Amino acid sequence: MAKFDYDLITIGAGSGGVRASRLAGAYGARVAIIEELREGGTCVLRGCVPKKLLVYGSHVAEELSDAEGYGWKFNGVNHNWAGMIEAKNRELDRLHQIYVNLLDNAGVERISGRGILTDKHTVKIGRKEITAEKILIAVGGWPYKPDIPGIEHSISSNEALELNEKPKRIVIVGSGYIAVEFAGIFAGFGSEVDIVFRADKVLRGFDIDLRNALMEEMTKKGVRIQTQCLPERIEKNKAGYKVYLSNGKYIEADQVLYATGRVPNTKGLGLESVGINLRENGAIVVNEWNQSNISNIYALGDVTDRINLTPVAIAEAQAFAETVFNNAPKNMDYQDIPCAVFSQPPISSVGLSEEAAREKFDEIDVYVSGFRPMKYTMTENMERGLQKLIVERSSQRVIGAHMIGVDAPEIIQGIAIAIKAKATKLDFDATVGIHPTAAEEFVTMRQARSD
Repeated sequence: MAKFDYDLITIGAGSGGVRASRLAGAYGARVAIIEELREGGTCVLRGCVPKKLLVYGSHVAEELSDAEGYGWKFNGVNHNWAGMIEAKNRELDRLHQIYVNLLDNAGVERISGRGILTDKHTVKIGRKEITAEKILIAVGGWPYKPDIPGIEHSISSNEALELNEKPKRIVIVGSGYIAVEFAGIFAGFGSEVDIVFRADKVLRGFDIDLRNALMEEMTKKGVRIQTQCLPERIEKNKAGYKVYLSNGKYIEADQVLYATGRVPNTKGLGLESVGINLRENGAIVVNEWNQSNISNIYALGDVTDRINLTPVAIAEAQAFAETVFNNAPKNMDYQDIPCAVFSQPPISSVGLSEEAAREKFDEIDVYVSGFRPMKYTMTENMERGLQKLIVERSSQRVIGAHMIGVDAPEIIQGIAIAIKAKATKLDFDATVGIHPTAAEEFVTMRQARSD
C-alpha cells in the first residue's frame, strides 16, 4: 500500500506548475495540482498574454494615423472598449481550457482551492487533507501596493485588465515594465496618462541608452512623466480621484493604477510553520535543484524571486521534472536570458548592459546605431529606434545586445542565440544583413563609440 496519496502535489497551476506536473505525470508519477483561481496562472490570465493583446489593440490608432502617409483615408473610426475586453476574455477562456486539457491528458488530478501546508508531506484544502512524497510550490507572485492613505481607491494590473470602461485620465505609479507597458496601452487608446515614480528614469536594470530613449518616446506619445516623487495620499471625490504627490503637486484622474512591483505569493501557505526558509520579501530560498531547506519540498518560478519570467519558470519546471522524476539531473542555466518590455516602442535585451559590462570587464567596445524606422519615413510619426552591441575588447565576444523600436523582441530572440553561442563581433560582421530591415543594423555596425 502506498505510503502517500500522491508522488507529487503541486501548489499553483501557472506555467511552471503545470509544466512540472505534466512532465512528472508523463514519467509515471501520481500527481495532484492545486489551484485557488484558474489554471493558467499570471502569464496566461493576468499578465503577459492579456497585456500584449491590449498592446496590439492600442497600437491600431497609430497604425491608422501612419496609413494616411501611404494614401489611406478613414472616416468614422471608433473603438468599442467593452467589446475588446469581451473578446480578450474569450481568448483567455480558450487558453485556460487548453491548460485544463493538458493536465487531464497527462493524468494529473486537478483540485480547486487554496493549498496550505500542515506538515512537510501534507497539504490541506478546505477540510480535506492530502499527502505526497514530494511537494512543489509554484504559486507565483502578486501585485504589491504600499500602505498610504486612500490606497483602497487604487487598482493593480489585475484589475486594469478587467476595466469595463476606458479611463479618460489615469495615474500610473511605478517605473518598471508593468508601469511602462500600461502607460503605452492607455495612451494608445486615447487616455490622458501620468506616470509617477521615485527613480529618475524608467526600467532600472536595463541599459541606460534604452531607458533614456524610451522616456523620450513616451513623452512624444503624450505620456506625462513625473520623476523623483510618489503619491502620499489618494482622495476620492465626485469627479474621480485626487492623487497628492510628495513634490507638493496633485493629479486628478478617473483611475489610479499601482504598478510598483510584485511579491512572492507565499502569505498564508503555512510555510513558516513547516520551517521553510524565506527571504525578507517572502520568496522561498532554493538551491540549484529548486530544492528548499526541507528536502522533499521544492519551489520554482516567481515564488523564488530569481529571474521572474514565464519561460524561465517553464525551464525550471523542466529541470525539476527531469531531475526528480526521470533520473536525469538537470540544472537551469541563468546566463544570457533574453527579455522584452512591450512598451511603445518595445524594448528587448540579452546579456549585459553597458553599465554591468563596465563593472565586470576591464575594457569593452560599445556599438550604437540610432535611426528612424523606414516604415515611418512617409508618415508624420517621429518615433526613433536604437540598437546597441556590447563587446568584450580582449576576446571580441559580444556580451550584450539591446534594442528599442519596431519588432525589437522578435529581433533580439534571434540575436540571443548568437550571444548564447558566444559569437564574436567578427561573427556578426561576417553575417550578411537582410536589406532593408532594422535587424541588419546588428551586422553593419563597424565603428565603436568613443569612450
